[in-house]
Amino acid sequence: MMIPWTGLALGILFGVILEGAGFGDPGCLTAQLRFTNWAVFKVMFTAIVVSGILIYASRALGLIHLSDIFVPSVYFWGTLLGGAGVGIGMAVGGYCPGTSAVAMASGRLDGLLFLIGIGGGTLAFNAVFPAIKSWIYAQTGPASITVPQLLHVSPWVVLAVLLAVLVTISWLVDRAKPASPRTTVSPFTPAGTAQPKH
Repeated sequence: MMIPWTGLALGILFGVILEGAGFGDPGCLTAQLRFTNWAVFKVMFTAIVVSGILIYASRALGLIHLSDIFVPSVYFWGTLLGGAGVGIGMAVGGYCPGTSAVAMASGRLDGLLFLIGIGGGTLAFNAVFPAIKSWIYAQTGPASITVPQLLHVSPWVVLAVLLAVLVTISWLVDRAKPASPRTTVSPFTPAGTAQPKH
């Protein structure tokens, strides 16, 4: 069996980036769901924009063909069920599948337990899939098309909009952060007890 070394290397690199961003801590994701920490949005949205730029730039250079990339079809009820399940799991456990792997690799036991739960949930879904298959595929949307194809616009227009969303939300979040109090030190203040300046 041939191992896709480039995919493995990029996966490890992305995992290192996620760990460096603090995603190995479940509190980071739950804070995003409470809208108190936007690090998850910034990192993941940046990854989406950068990946999109690299994909379409590679396509323009003739390095890849979009036909070589799997684009799933839209199944409304299946997506709704899967999204709800993953969302609940993220809110309760503080991990998504990727960040749980990062947590496990950094030595966290809860990351390992979360991955075991994902495995158990996958097996359970496979067991009941024949019974719910017709319901999942009942409402089928556009088949294997990308957002630019759906909107009939250039992919660069979509990427420009996504980049604008990223920059705008990041700016608004940073602007809303309370300013850190400045500290001053006087000759009469003992070392290590700097007082905030109001």
